[in-house]
Amino acid sequence: MKCSCQATSPKTVFLRKMPAFRHTLRIRVMGTLTVNQNKLQKRLRRQAGEAVADFNMIEDGDKVMVCLSGGKDSYTLLDVLLHLQKVAPIKFEIVAVNMDQKQPGFPEHVLPAYLKALGIEYHIVEKDTYSVVKELIPEGKTTCSLCSRLRRGTLYTFADEIGATKMALGHHRDDIVETFFLNMFFNGSLKAMPPKLRADDGRNVVIRPLAYCNEKDIQAYSDFKQFPIIPCNLCGSQENLQRQVVKDMLQEWERKTPGRTESIFRSLQNVIPSQLADRNLFDFTSLKIDETAASRFVNVVNL
Repeated sequence: MKCSCQATSPKTVFLRKMPAFRHTLRIRVMGTLTVNQNKLQKRLRRQAGEAVADFNMIEDGDKVMVCLSGGKDSYTLLDVLLHLQKVAPIKFEIVAVNMDQKQPGFPEHVLPAYLKALGIEYHIVEKDTYSVVKELIPEGKTTCSLCSRLRRGTLYTFADEIGATKMALGHHRDDIVETFFLNMFFNGSLKAMPPKLRADDGRNVVIRPLAYCNEKDIQAYSDFKQFPIIPCNLCGSQENLQRQVVKDMLQEWERKTPGRTESIFRSLQNVIPSQLADRNLFDFTSLKIDETAASRFVNVVNL
């Protein structure tokens, strides 16, 4: 007697298992990264590579001083640049530098332990700018401006001492857009953080390889990489900072109109001086009719 049920073909079995297979694929680990994490890492590396190429940030033989604060941005910056160093068609050095500003409770062991594990050259620059800031800035006032100036001056000097040809900072796309609005709202100027900058004294070139990367991606990358984050006890806890107000504004805009921050950033790369009002940037005074231009007048013939 023949059985009425047909044997299940291998193809049928495979198709039945496809939903479970797709689910497994989504959470499958690729080395140490899940599929989504792998995409995120590739995106950050690609965007950083594009920024480096677009602005010629790193050249053959450069010594790049990567400034580490202990925050998510600078950890991501170092991680991405170490990868770029491996795959780039040029040769360049990387040296990591952290500035210990002598903030109370600063965990001095964290960064050295992390950098030793990576096996890269690093320096810890000790400079008590914390006491200077606390002495000069009244309680309740914003400390960021003075703190950043003191830190920048110290790092510029150290970069010169070690022969660094480039200083890499961890500012990302959102930082650049926020700075643009801060300058417009409070300083009356249209300027932001350029992806590449030569210092006023000409001795340092600052680069921002994360200029095309958004903060949300960097935060997600930092979370899954589990970087040993060091919070800033000096300014990180300050409330009502104007930068935070601008950040909240941009996040609200982005929530209502996704892609707006990216559009604003693109506008910084698409400046049309003749459509603004800076007389130093465009010669409005000499504008006059071009007598050689073709006339717009058209004779109308009555038929």
